[in-house]
Amino acid sequence: MEKKEFLNVLGIQIQSILGDKKQNYKKIENAVNAGFKAGTDLIVLPEVWTCGWSPDLFQDSAEDLKTGETTFFLKNLAKTYNVYVIGGSSITTSENKYYNTCPVINDKGDLIASYNKSHLYSYYGCKEGSYVTVGQNPIMVDIKGIKTGLTICYDIRFPEIYRAYRKSGADLLVNVAAWGKGKEIPWQTLTSARAIENQCNFIAINQTGLIKDDSYNLGLSRVIGYDGTVISEIDETKNYLYATIKFDKDMYDFRNKCTVLNDIHSEYEVKTV
Repeated sequence: MEKKEFLNVLGIQIQSILGDKKQNYKKIENAVNAGFKAGTDLIVLPEVWTCGWSPDLFQDSAEDLKTGETTFFLKNLAKTYNVYVIGGSSITTSENKYYNTCPVINDKGDLIASYNKSHLYSYYGCKEGSYVTVGQNPIMVDIKGIKTGLTICYDIRFPEIYRAYRKSGADLLVNVAAWGKGKEIPWQTLTSARAIENQCNFIAINQTGLIKDDSYNLGLSRVIGYDGTVISEIDETKNYLYATIKFDKDMYDFRNKCTVLNDIHSEYEVKTV
């Protein structure tokens, strides 16, 4: 596939209704309809948007990845708008196991890749690891010639997975999230750091609004350039962002002038003195 020099990206940021797929499908449809522009290449959704961030509901919402209604919904979305879709994540089941899975659909409506979350958030009363199984491999997918590394929410705290993508040739990194309000500094810092340290463009799409009781998602979806420039960012009240991400000569010249990958040691042996 011929490599594009830019991607026009529509990121969808919604407040999911806990356990109500039909209403959440409608929210996605409405946000895409409001934000879509001619020439859009890629739509990106947030983590567990189908059921909301409530791990005790995950297994009840689970579907087969290939035949489930959520994949059918995403395929129709891709075909209707003639775009690639990074489908945020939903809970899938296979061989009596459950996964937090990010699917990728091409512009013809074909499921071309899926990534199972590598790091499960099980702190401060959340018990994701009690309900879903850890994914085994990072997955990099070709989106219109752009090598794209997939991650989900808590993965952002583990720079090793992003470095592995960069070493494998990634030009774009994606994190789909349900990141809680009150953790704005880590969200902004880590999304920017993963872009800067790997000299990759970065898409970070989050849920927003009330989860339940007094618990909220942050919103603040953002797109960051390879040099740390904020290309696009929205506050918690918005349902979508739009950004044009460039993959032109400037990025590759920058990498050639600042060859950080060449300075990585094969190992870092810590000596205690």
